[in-house]
Amino acid sequence: MNALKPSDAKSFEELKQVNDHGAEYWSARDLQPLMGYDQWRRFEQAIKRAAVACKESGNQAEDHFAGTGKMVPLGSGSERKLEDYHLSRFACYLIAINGDPRKPEIALAQQYFVVQTRRQEVSDQLAADRERLEIRQQTAEEFKNLSGAAKQAGVQSRMFGIFHDAGYKGLYGGIGTKRIKQRKGIPKKENLLDRMNAIELAANQFRMTQTRDKLVRENVGSEQEAIKAHEQVGKEVRDAIRRIGGTLPENIQPAEHIKQVKKRVKGAKPKLDLEKPDAKGLKGQDDSRKEK
Repeated sequence: MNALKPSDAKSFEELKQVNDHGAEYWSARDLQPLMGYDQWRRFEQAIKRAAVACKESGNQAEDHFAGTGKMVPLGSGSERKLEDYHLSRFACYLIAINGDPRKPEIALAQQYFVVQTRRQEVSDQLAADRERLEIRQQTAEEFKNLSGAAKQAGVQSRMFGIFHDAGYKGLYGGIGTKRIKQRKGIPKKENLLDRMNAIELAANQFRMTQTRDKLVRENVGSEQEAIKAHEQVGKEVRDAIRRIGGTLPENIQPAEHIKQVKKRVKGAKPKLDLEKPDAKGLKGQDDSRKEK
């Protein structure tokens, strides 16, 4: 684990502090680089999202997230106060599990900030739903980016349908959007991407990303070249799926409509009953203690 963090950075354990209640906590400013965030603004956004998740989990956010300040030295010898947060182990856990698990920093944080719970009603289905929603959103953005690259390559607006269909034909063994829907029993008016599961979406996102890169990298400058390039990339992605033993996309069963997934995720309010010492958070085991 330590090999993944910078040699000059302190570990999560070294950054842990103890407050007057005897409760362990971490400074958000100290954690920011270890969590893989370059900008405080983005890390603070993650903190605020985690605080909302804390409330929705049935716990008191103020017990785990405390706004504070951190004094930092300036070049003139004076000091300046920076906004900071004191975060309980549970708060750090929430920040980590809502981060990108592909980042080594987040993966390490998830391993370190393990929280003991009696009951966790975040099902595998909910995790899968969130993954699919995220990939669907990314695919929508990539579709727009690819359309822009195609336009720059000389594809006219009236030919966009043919251009995008070429990518599907390459990836789906020669069949385009219309036949794919027929094969899978998807209504004509529905967006094909809305009925793909996470695996199929990821394959199509990769096809789009690689096609866009190819159009730009090879400076493709004609409509027919762009259409041909899109189909060729689709074929290459298909071949890769076949080589690794994956399911070819035309054989993947249609998933429920993405609108239903959004509705389910929006209505889900996972509950977490924390075990000690996580339950009291920044208040410690005995929040009834009074200073004498």
